[in-house]
Amino acid sequence: MIDSGAEVTGDEEGTLIDYLAKKWPLKTPDAAAPASAAGSAPSVSAGNTPVTFKEWEVPTTNSRPHDPLAASDGSIWYTGMNANVLGRFDPQTQQFKEFTLKTAASGPHGLVEDRSGNIWFTANTKGYVGKLDPKTGQIDEYPMPDPSARDPHTPVFDQKGNLWFTIQSANKVGRLVPASGDLTLRDSPTPRSLPYGMVVSSKGVPFYVEFGANKVASIDPQKMVIREWALPNADARPRRVAIDANDVIWYSDYARGALGRLDPTTGKVREWPSPGGRESQPYGIAVINGMVWYSESGVQPNTLVRFDPGTESFQTWKIPSGGGVVRNVSVTRDGNLVLAESGVNKIAVVKIGK
Repeated sequence: MIDSGAEVTGDEEGTLIDYLAKKWPLKTPDAAAPASAAGSAPSVSAGNTPVTFKEWEVPTTNSRPHDPLAASDGSIWYTGMNANVLGRFDPQTQQFKEFTLKTAASGPHGLVEDRSGNIWFTANTKGYVGKLDPKTGQIDEYPMPDPSARDPHTPVFDQKGNLWFTIQSANKVGRLVPASGDLTLRDSPTPRSLPYGMVVSSKGVPFYVEFGANKVASIDPQKMVIREWALPNADARPRRVAIDANDVIWYSDYARGALGRLDPTTGKVREWPSPGGRESQPYGIAVINGMVWYSESGVQPNTLVRFDPGTESFQTWKIPSGGGVVRNVSVTRDGNLVLAESGVNKIAVVKIGK
C-alpha cells in the first residue's frame, strides 16, 4: 500500500499492521507444499549446504529498508523507504552512513550501482530516478517525462551503461541514457500488468515480470519493442525475477507459492511448489553458481530457500530475526547474499558455505 503511494502516518501504521495481522495472519512454514500449488510436491531435504546469517539494525527507526545492494567496494547499500535515505554499511568497520535525499518523501525503492561507483535509485512516491555520488553526497534527479508515470520501481543497468527500470502503477517501463539524460518510456502491452522485477540478459536484453498478470516480458534494447510470454497458469503472479548463466529466467510466483522457470528461447515453462506451501509468497530471488535462492515472505518467520535445478530439491532456513518481509536480495562479489528486512528494520548478509 505504501509502495503504491498510500499516505500512512506513523501513528496509523501500527493500527494498520495490527488489523492486517489479524485478518491475514502469517503462516508457519510447512515441511512441504501441497501438490496443488504447482505441479507435483517438491523434493525437500535438509541438504548439506551450510549458511550463516549476520544481521544489523539500520540507524533510523522505522526506516523500512526496502531493497539491498552489494556494491563493488564490498559495502552494503539499502533504500530507507520511510526515512527518505540511502544507507551504506561497511562490514569491515561495522559503520553505517545515511544520505538524506534532496526531495522530501521521495520513497526510495530500488537501487543499483554504475561502473563509476555512483548509486542510482528509483523515487517511488515522487516519480523520478536519482543518482547519488557517494564521494561528494551530490544527488541528481531525473524526473519522469510523463507526469502519469508514477511509481518507478526496479532499476538495472545493461552492458552499455543504459539504465532500465519498471514503473509499476503506471504500467510502463523506461530507459535512461545517463550520458545524455535522455529518458524514454514505453507502455507495457497488457493493461494493469504492474511491471515489477527486472533483469538484463548477457546479450543486453531487459526482461521483466508482470505482477498484475501471468506474464514475463522482454524489451528490444534498440527499438524498445516489448514481447510477452504468458505463463501456463492464469493465476500466476510473478513478482521478482532472476537470470542464470544460460539466460534462463527464474521467477517467484507470489500468488501461488511457486518457483518458476522460463526458457525464452523455447518458451518452455516449468514450475515447482515452494516448500512453505501455497501461501508462502515467494519474493526476493537470485541465482548464485547455478543455484536458485529466494525468500518466502508469507510464512513466519520468513525463510530463505535454496533450489538445486539439477536434483530439483529444496533446502530451507528460517531467518533469525523473522525477516519482516525480504522484498529483494543482492549478491556479493564472493557469492553471498544480502537481504533487506523491511519489517524488522535490519539488513543481513547470508554467508553460503560449500
